Amino acid sequence: MYKGSFVALLTPFQDGIVDEKAYQSFVDWQVKQGTDGVIPCGTTGESPTLTHAEHRRVTEMCIEVTAGRIPVMAGAGSNSTAEAVALAVHAEQAGANSVLVVTPYYNKPTQAGLYAHFKAVNDAVGIPIFIYNIPGRSVVDMSLETMKRLSELPNIAGVKDATGDVARPVAYAKALGPDFCQMSGEDATAIPYLAAGGHGCISVTANIAPALCAEQHAAWAAGNVARAMEIQQMLIPVHQSMFCESSPGPVKYAAQLMGLCSAEMRLPLCEIADSSKIQVENAIRTLGLIN
Repeated sequence: MYKGSFVALLTPFQDGIVDEKAYQSFVDWQVKQGTDGVIPCGTTGESPTLTHAEHRRVTEMCIEVTAGRIPVMAGAGSNSTAEAVALAVHAEQAGANSVLVVTPYYNKPTQAGLYAHFKAVNDAVGIPIFIYNIPGRSVVDMSLETMKRLSELPNIAGVKDATGDVARPVAYAKALGPDFCQMSGEDATAIPYLAAGGHGCISVTANIAPALCAEQHAAWAAGNVARAMEIQQMLIPVHQSMFCESSPGPVKYAAQLMGLCSAEMRLPLCEIADSSKIQVENAIRTLGLIN
């Protein structure tokens, strides 16, 4: 059972290529800051524009740097089932602890298609699989009935729920049982999600505020609701700024201001607007992440 603050890792680029040195340093910093788990090659990691070779290399680097200190949930999503299977198999062979598989985007599969897609990944690997349900990007929303069927398969272990519906953990727990791991996929709903029975959050903000995000979850787990809520209030302006434009544009700009890596992205994502830069800078300055 995963719990706490997991970070959807950004992927640094320099002059059009993956900045391996910056990435390795960044992952090590995350571990030292107290992050509970890391996810390479997710949406925040710009997986849609990574080549297959880059995707494999980034996953491998993450596993090498973490060196078993915290879990690695490797991104293995695709709107091609064969490609998702191949990425999941590679992640397992490379030593990932689990994989994160998004509902296929653009194709708009039916619930039957979603079941078949995830079953194919389940049948190909022997490590836990997390369903990434994000209707805002994939257009499809996995139903409770489909998720329940999938949860009965041996390797389907949990969900990254990016629906923003904080009532879902209650329904999921009732239908799927307490051992089905529920991670919020939205920073702003982290505490409401925990209050409804969730177990943690897969975070964008944790890229730049890992210690504070981890402390928030530790406080909640220890029953210190007041401190968890205090941190939530502190983080809200940062959460909002991280999504003032399509992610990971804002978080990469924040990371650049903090000296962690370049803000460079790959098209069709491009440099964020000046107004967005001001919002991001003000938010992280107020939180004390830069002077």
